[in-house]
Amino acid sequence: MQQRTFTQYLIISLKGMAMGAADVVPGVSGGTIAFISGIYEELLTSISSINFATLKLLKTDGIKATWKAINANFLVALLAGIFVSILSLAKLISYLLEHKPIMVWSFFFGLVLASILYVAKQITKWNFVTVLVFILGAILAYYITTLQPLISEHSSPMFLFLAGALAICAMILPGISGAFILVLLGAYKPVLEAIHNRDFKLIAILGVGAIVGLLSFSKILKWLFSNYKNYTLAVLSGFILGSLNKIWPWKNVLETRMYGDKEVVIKEASVLPANFIGEPQILSAIGLAIVGFVVILLLEKIANTSNVS
Repeated sequence: MQQRTFTQYLIISLKGMAMGAADVVPGVSGGTIAFISGIYEELLTSISSINFATLKLLKTDGIKATWKAINANFLVALLAGIFVSILSLAKLISYLLEHKPIMVWSFFFGLVLASILYVAKQITKWNFVTVLVFILGAILAYYITTLQPLISEHSSPMFLFLAGALAICAMILPGISGAFILVLLGAYKPVLEAIHNRDFKLIAILGVGAIVGLLSFSKILKWLFSNYKNYTLAVLSGFILGSLNKIWPWKNVLETRMYGDKEVVIKEASVLPANFIGEPQILSAIGLAIVGFVVILLLEKIANTSNVS
């Protein structure tokens, strides 16, 4: 992998912080931020390089060679940014989502809208198949955002293993967040209970599922990028477009459910500002959507600068 300066690793950590901030927001994927900040393919390559061959390399050539083979400097810098962001911003974003939801959703709506243009711009050739998979990706993502969560009281090891695997796949796939997938699967309550009860066995099983899902899915995505890059970009562009329904700023809540002491919305309807129950705050919402849009332009510039250097 390429040699980087301290400043470049600092920029990677800042991108990790942006990913962490996105993952805190239900419905926004850190994978989207990774993509628009220009590190998505390197992230997939680095994750997919962790395999049994890496263990053999560790045994034969030692830690230094293994560290280099998995691009660990990049992963550590990125994960550090994600970790710091989640710890420092989780309470703030949760507070804003509760008290200023339209403002938060408007910012991320503008951000994700601009990211569609960024991803689609990288498609070098449009043809019938490219357009078709773009449309199918958009329809699939939109359909997912309209699904009602399953009602599940399960906390069996196999259930949490599969939930962890699927949630982490969503987290690195631009469009839908891992937390949203947990809610859809009906796994949100069991996961909260496992954490609240400090059931380290079930938490570990969830973590193992996440690791298996991450290592497996990253290899699939890497293969798709290597062999069908245009079609993969088209699907991802469509997927991000379809996911906009989840982060539309104006929603009327139709049904909620309590998960322990946490109230989670399980059914809502996207409406026009005029039909919104409450103050639509249209001017502020448009302003923050523009700010989100501009953030993507800045991230693109930073990504291009990093690639040049």
